[in-house]
Amino acid sequence: MTAVLEQPEVVVAVAPPSKERLLALDVFRGLTIAGMLLVNDPGSWSAIYPPLEHAEWHGWTLTDLIFPFFLFIVGITTHLSIGSRREGAVAKIIRRGLLIVLFGLILNWFPFYWWGRIPDVPNPTLLERVIWRVQHLRFAGVLQRIGIVYLAAALISLRATRRQILAIVGAILISYWIIMTLVPVPGTGTIGAFVLDQPSKTLAAWVDRAILGPNHIWSISKTWDPEGPLSTLPAIATALLGILAGQWITRRDKTLSERVLGLYGVGCVGMLAGELWHWVFPINKNLWTSSYVIFTAGFACVTLATCIWLVDITNIRGWTRPFVIYGVNPLVAFLGSGLMARCIDSLIKVTVHGERMSLHQASFELLFAPWLPPKFASLLWGLCFVAFWLGILSILHRRKLFLKV
Repeated sequence: MTAVLEQPEVVVAVAPPSKERLLALDVFRGLTIAGMLLVNDPGSWSAIYPPLEHAEWHGWTLTDLIFPFFLFIVGITTHLSIGSRREGAVAKIIRRGLLIVLFGLILNWFPFYWWGRIPDVPNPTLLERVIWRVQHLRFAGVLQRIGIVYLAAALISLRATRRQILAIVGAILISYWIIMTLVPVPGTGTIGAFVLDQPSKTLAAWVDRAILGPNHIWSISKTWDPEGPLSTLPAIATALLGILAGQWITRRDKTLSERVLGLYGVGCVGMLAGELWHWVFPINKNLWTSSYVIFTAGFACVTLATCIWLVDITNIRGWTRPFVIYGVNPLVAFLGSGLMARCIDSLIKVTVHGERMSLHQASFELLFAPWLPPKFASLLWGLCFVAFWLGILSILHRRKLFLKV
């Protein structure tokens, strides 16, 4: 009898695939926040290169891409952060959204008293300055919109499927188009389509005044707010499209190259669709029109795809470190630069050649304006401001200090 020896069964444990980490996401966010600081802080508002200014009303410039890019990346990171960790997610989302709104209100309120002249009050007391500041506090703002949009988009994404999110985006954009163009605007005697080119007469402007009140609207525009309530609704669609992009780029059944090609394809279609929609509902950042949502989301897809191709596929990373540093600490960058800008623009005054002026103006006129053409000098001042904050963020990065909510 021949003995048969059976080989022992060998069980090899296969480790689950490691979680993919795309450096390009931090780079894309860092590019966006650094760009936001650059366009918000020129050396002189009277000397700016056209791409670094917002479009006067309809249309777009590179500057008009920055805010929707940030909301788009908020959608992507929302998908990544929630993922499968859904236990207690609702409370975390609400807490985070409200904290971002609170930070925005504090930034608007700072330094908590009015530093300028008060009409009909020649020598106001500190208490009168504090009261006047509260009575004229701008309620809306960039961080407020980010908080509200994040809150809405994140809560929707918890329950909705991909198809349901697409349906919600479509419903928001088409409904907003109808509301803004076919609903009669109180006080104008006509429908919205005929006053879209008049900033103070649009339905969004009427809603701003009705809900926020004339004393709590952006002081530069006076009659409408670029981050007002009605125009925040389509901004939610921007973040939802970011969530869909996040779902796509995290698919493990597609290679990274296939996902990048998909982003390019969808992005080009979105840009074309936005330009076509522009003919009947103009691309407009201040109104956050439906065409603007589609166009900028498409542009964001193309930009993100390019970043992924450069950084994570071809591994060209030598240029990325400054943007990664900005990208991992965006809240510090935005809040800190905003507080600094308020200080050097409005609060800190110096005397130069017998003239009283802000520290910002003095530094520009003494160090930049005498030697360079006005627009280049203004750009260089802004780049120095961005570099200054890169230095601060680099210190925080080395010490692993990040502000997260």
